[in-house]
This record gives sequence, structure tokens and C-alpha cells, in this order.
Amino acid sequence: MASQTYYELYRRSSIGLALIDTLDGFVHDGRMEPQLAMKVIASFDKAITEVLASQVKARLNFKVPQGHLDTYRFCDEVWTFLIKDVNFKLDNQNVVHADKVKIVSCNAKKPGEV
Repeated sequence: MASQTYYELYRRSSIGLALIDTLDGFVHDGRMEPQLAMKVIASFDKAITEVLASQVKARLNFKVPQGHLDTYRFCDEVWTFLIKDVNFKLDNQNVVHADKVKIVSCNAKKPGEV
């Protein structure tokens, strides 16, 4: 059975950057081999993807009343949108405003999956 690959985009999240910083310190101090650090990062990619898919049920709506879609691109099955002046409406009906937002959207299934 071929191993499944996971998106690496969560590596740039706060928790992903903290993990990578910690692993880099271990490798630099000689407490961990670089190959093991890469395996830990690959395990993180898998775990964060599976946990977010199975345990997060929150929904979010957004409107761009006065703002605009600044930039968008589609590359390697990943959409990226840069939006300015956007309002987010959360599940609890609270509204949060942001001057700039970057949204990265990936297919739930990899290309070729059924």
C-alpha cells in the first residue's frame, strides 16, 4: 500500500512553526538526527490534517462589504485568496473584522483519489 502524502501548509501555522523551531534546536544541539526530525514533521502533517477534519465542526461566513478580492491564484490544486476589509460571522453570531486576510484552500482529496 502506497503511503499517502499530506499538505504541508499547516507547518506555517503557529503550532507548526513552534514544532519546527523546537526540532531545529534538537538537531542543532545534536539531540536528534535530521532524518528523525523530518519524520516528526511528516507525522505532524498527517495528524493535524486528520484532527482538523474529524474534530473541528465550527463554521464561518464572511462578507466583503466595502473591501475587495485583492489577489487570487490556483497552483498545484491549491487556491490562495488575499482579501481586504472583510467581516467574519462566527457560529456564535459574533462578527470579527480584518483589514487583510489570506485564505488557502485545498481539495479534501488528493488528485486522482476517488
